[in-house]
Amino acid sequence: MQLRGISQTATNTAVILAVIAVLAGCSTAEGSNARAPVAVKDPSSSPSCTATSRLIPSCGAWWGVAPEVFTGAPLEHALHGAEARMGAAADVVHVYHRGSELFPTDAEIRMARDPARPRLLMINWKPSLDRTWAEIADGALDARIDRLAGYLRRTFPERFFLTLHHEPENDVDASSGSGMQATDYAAMYRHVVLRLRADGVKNAVMVMTYMGAPNWAAQPWFEDLYPGDDVVDWVAMDPYADSRVDDFEGLVNKTRKEYPDWPGFYRWMQARFPGKPVMVAEWGVFQQGDKRAFFESVRRQIKRYPQIKALLYFDSPKAPRGDTSFDAGTGAGRAFSELARDPYFRSTPVPRP
Repeated sequence: MQLRGISQTATNTAVILAVIAVLAGCSTAEGSNARAPVAVKDPSSSPSCTATSRLIPSCGAWWGVAPEVFTGAPLEHALHGAEARMGAAADVVHVYHRGSELFPTDAEIRMARDPARPRLLMINWKPSLDRTWAEIADGALDARIDRLAGYLRRTFPERFFLTLHHEPENDVDASSGSGMQATDYAAMYRHVVLRLRADGVKNAVMVMTYMGAPNWAAQPWFEDLYPGDDVVDWVAMDPYADSRVDDFEGLVNKTRKEYPDWPGFYRWMQARFPGKPVMVAEWGVFQQGDKRAFFESVRRQIKRYPQIKALLYFDSPKAPRGDTSFDAGTGAGRAFSELARDPYFRSTPVPRP
């Protein structure tokens, strides 16, 4: 979560609308500390719904969460607490790693392999906090990448989502020689993915995660961030809602009057990546908004966005810009629970290990 973020190659509005039209054709517990029963998908209930090798659900979308972030709670406790609070199981658990940390951890593996309700892992990795993207692309961390690859081969053969240095817009330094230009990010991402693959890691489903804010998309280097279709399986955004965002449409298609050519991230992704699934890898509603009404809007509107195949909530009482706990606010917990239990998110069973 980095809450700061149109390309100068303006998107042709007519083309976007045409693509949208084509794709459209294709396409409860009140908040409390009580431990409510957790709704678990019954794989026998939707036998025709399956997930592809790139973890794309054939029906509906995955439901996920980054649970109780910044609370200090151990991950398993945080996940079980969040699932109990929302009265539903998560399909995807969003976890964060940096530097030389090896992943998934024992706790993450236990969550993925839970026989009662297996979960997919969305692993968010910043390979380094002190090396530039250009240095990584030139091989500075190859030993670290190789060590991680060996660990993954030995311990975790299951498919998992992996994103590299999410929300890179916030860290771009466009000055010459910085090593942190947008093209350096793309080179870093490609290098890490190709080296992991060369080291035998074939089970990582790669996600490119943008911030989802119009002012960053307005930068002249914005399009240069993309590493290439061959190393990106999903594209993602991390939008958040404050009092200026009224509903789900406003969240995933944020616009600003200062950038009249910017169509919104979902519309841009439809036009730019028509063949790729979209993940909302982080989303949250701050306390200054009406959380209950917002969650109700997600339930009403989600089916209008068929390219969104995963929705992962960022649940934190201490997020950088406010409280995104889903059950903080009058009626918010019940509305969120009803959203989490909606059949749209219960239609494709999580693949079992």
